[in-house]
Amino acid sequence: MAHPKSRISKQRKRKRRTHYKSDVPNVVKCPTTGEPHLRHHAYEVDGNIYYRGKLFIAAEEA
Repeated sequence: MAHPKSRISKQRKRKRRTHYKSDVPNVVKCPTTGEPHLRHHAYEVDGNIYYRGKLFIAAEEA
């Protein structure tokens, strides 16, 4: 196994990792409902939950 010759500080490690995040959330519009949502996430419209443009969980009617 590889072992570091000297310990890397928390500050140096965190500086290296800061550039991996995206600047703006990737928001798209659903072709079915027209709602904006995050990609690869389920989203709610009128109590129904949609995923990938399809009804995933229907709202329960009281």
